[in-house]
Amino acid sequence: MILSVGIDLVEVGRVERLLARKGDRAIARLFTEGEAAFARSRAHPATHFAARLAAKEAAFKALAGSDAARLIGWREIEVVSRQGAAPALTLSGRADFRAREIGVQHIHLSLTHTSETAGAVVILER
Repeated sequence: MILSVGIDLVEVGRVERLLARKGDRAIARLFTEGEAAFARSRAHPATHFAARLAAKEAAFKALAGSDAARLIGWREIEVVSRQGAAPALTLSGRADFRAREIGVQHIHLSLTHTSETAGAVVILER
């Protein structure tokens, strides 16, 4: 049974400007070490950072519905990239608590991007 769906789009140019202005400080605030290492290892890191931001925003939307859910931090939702497998979401802290609270048993994640836009869909299933 589907509990909720979240979707988000992020402009790659916006992320490029953020990285140019704030650099490592923004990366440390928004991404886990694994996410940062993955994006930095790619030819166009901003595209991969944008896709991860879209995934986090989509997850925030799917987990919404309580005051506690509004306090979920950026680094409490992580896009895990595994060689030869689709990316997946892992939750920690308040994000994990919220998922357990609403009975999430499986999280589906789909990422896509072009040179200009990155998008993500998150489906939470019971």
